[in-house]
Amino acid sequence: MTELTNTELINTELINVVGGAVLDSLAEPARLLVARRTAPPQFAGMWEFPGGKVEAGEAPKDALHRELREELGIAVILGAELEAPESSGWPLNERASMRVWFAEVADGDPRPLEDHDELRWVSIQDRDEALHLPWIPADLPIVRALLTALGAPLPAGAAPRA
Repeated sequence: MTELTNTELINTELINVVGGAVLDSLAEPARLLVARRTAPPQFAGMWEFPGGKVEAGEAPKDALHRELREELGIAVILGAELEAPESSGWPLNERASMRVWFAEVADGDPRPLEDHDELRWVSIQDRDEALHLPWIPADLPIVRALLTALGAPLPAGAAPRA
């Protein structure tokens, strides 16, 4: 058996990504904010949840707050995390997984400041409006799960909050 070098160990670590399912309201959600990518070329023009990589030493929720401030110019209130099929989150590829939290804008007007050229509010009641967008392939199962989670009737007084 060969030993792995530190570089090889680092290269095999899972890349942690966070995404924001930004809703018009955590208490009574009707619309979801989605973002169209400008890069890399294979994803340009496709839609995704805004967010990004968790930096070394950064907590995932802190990373999401930072990414939404950098990419969209907003501060948010975070709600519950969208349940994922794996403890590490939603698989994006062999090396990365994403955790997604519901969020609501607390301050600022969302604008495409970084990595995106368009933002759009889509209905969560009209599933087709969201599902017919050209999503980054790894995000599509997350969109389906999110719409299912939000479409299920909630008990009186319940909301998708943490």
